[in-house]
Amino acid sequence: MTPNTGIFQRALGADFDRLHPEMQRRFGVGIDAGYSCVGRGTMLEIRRGKWWTVPFLAFGAIRNIMFPDAGTGFPFQIDNYVYRDGYGRETVTFVRTVQVSPRKRRRFDATMIFSEQRECVVDYLGTHQHLAVDLGLTVTPEGGLRLISGAQRFYEGPIAFRFPLLFSGVAQLTEHFDEEKQRFVIDLEVRNRVLGMLFGYRAEFECDYPDAVNVPATVKPYREEQRE
Repeated sequence: MTPNTGIFQRALGADFDRLHPEMQRRFGVGIDAGYSCVGRGTMLEIRRGKWWTVPFLAFGAIRNIMFPDAGTGFPFQIDNYVYRDGYGRETVTFVRTVQVSPRKRRRFDATMIFSEQRECVVDYLGTHQHLAVDLGLTVTPEGGLRLISGAQRFYEGPIAFRFPLLFSGVAQLTEHFDEEKQRFVIDLEVRNRVLGMLFGYRAEFECDYPDAVNVPATVKPYREEQRE
């Protein structure tokens, strides 16, 4: 494996080859690979925790981290574009746009890098990369990808501290390619050790693979954080 492989190949190492071929294509996005990935499909279900989680989710909506809407059958798009950020790091966007009503869209914004220092993928959440989260990636026996969030750090100007998980959530995501449907399937759940389930969704989508040359400005964060 060369240093020029994409961030997910670097994180998974030899296990990357255990992914389903369609998953390898999707998560093989990279500058050297020369392509990005755009998925379009349906949020089959968006769910949220009990009533007391709504203020937490509404606060997250300000910076496109989470949101309080729930329901079924929402059209959505996931944009995985690859580029070099202002610090020269290969970066992959994970921008999910959901049409929750005819006049309202919601977004989850994230940008991911591979951190040599932390030896894992680091996920910057939201529009301003205030929250950096370590991601643990493993391959399922069926060739899917499992993601579990780990340590979280908050960065704002000179302020930097490890964000207590007591006041945040742990995300668990699985994604696989459904051979029968010929579609990708994602399941996500975010839980807090005290409040329980905060947010989750299940989605199905198909992918196109545009060239990595043209990256829409709308999927990039408003600010970039150098600290990992």
